[in-house]
Amino acid sequence: MRIGHGYDVHRLTEGRKLILGGVEIPHSGGLEGHSDADVLAHAIMDALLGAAALGDIGGMFPDTDDAYLGADSMALLGEVCLAIGRKGYTVGNVDATVLAQKPKLAPYIPAMKSRIAQVLHADPDQVNIKATTEERLGFTGREEGIAAHAVCLLEER
Repeated sequence: MRIGHGYDVHRLTEGRKLILGGVEIPHSGGLEGHSDADVLAHAIMDALLGAAALGDIGGMFPDTDDAYLGADSMALLGEVCLAIGRKGYTVGNVDATVLAQKPKLAPYIPAMKSRIAQVLHADPDQVNIKATTEERLGFTGREEGIAAHAVCLLEER
């Protein structure tokens, strides 16, 4: 077994869709980034890559490469899943937390969990997603951005 941790953060900006865990969430703005800026998917990818000793998403999908401009993070997560599979690992579980003052994410968590499990070829019971505010503290509390942490367990096949 191997464990990994991932973290990502993106600034909120107007004129973009808010995508978290592969789910579009109604909000006044979206996350700024080279891809669709899905912080939840990015944190999960970094956790998986870290557990498999495959570096990070910046190395696998550099933001200097226009091939990833506007990329769907669920497609990138699928590529990460293939990469960990090639190293002989399968996902044991993923546990992630999204830090956002707004919007309230609880109604969207089941869809995020289902979408992520589908891409990882995992049972939904192997994926857990939580959301929290930071009580109006820091950049997430001021609604300047959204962050996510993820941990995962990989198992040898």
